[in-house]
Amino acid sequence: MAKVGIILGSLRKESFSKKLANNVAALFPEGYEAEIVEIGNLALYNQDFDDENNAPAEYTAFRNKMKEIDAVLFVTPEYNRSVPAVLKNALDVGSRPYGASVWNGKPAAIISQSPGNLSAFGANHHLRQSLVFLNMPIVQQPEAYIGNVVGLLDEASKIKDEGTVEFLQSFVNAFVDLIRRYQS
Repeated sequence: MAKVGIILGSLRKESFSKKLANNVAALFPEGYEAEIVEIGNLALYNQDFDDENNAPAEYTAFRNKMKEIDAVLFVTPEYNRSVPAVLKNALDVGSRPYGASVWNGKPAAIISQSPGNLSAFGANHHLRQSLVFLNMPIVQQPEAYIGNVVGLLDEASKIKDEGTVEFLQSFVNAFVDLIRRYQS
């Protein structure tokens, strides 16, 4: 069983990232368990916490949870042409203390989404830069930029466009292939 942690770049209870992530989680094959990992409760990263051996309990819980995860799917909007602060903070919390990064070697995939046409292209690429530094192999193709997300979802928050579902299935299949390469 492979555990896929889904990290959302949006904290809104009705976030499009969460709705999209729930749709994508259902596309993983048998033997893959996908679950959303909470990051909204993490205090802003401060190295003093680790240096003084006084990390908040939320840091410890998050780090321990991520150690159990085999791969990470990031689903995010774009804020000011970059990643939301909550997402960057989670990356920072997980990468410390120095030498104990929970991200090292974990396969990753990124879906960026937007209600507009640009589909959070900037966030997707800024996040890729951080993940390269964190030594996370990333799905390169297909790239997943989901624009006009509002129009893709029905009243039950299900994707109503079959072409989008097929594309996301091909994206999940590529991610599963990457996970398998790194598990063996």
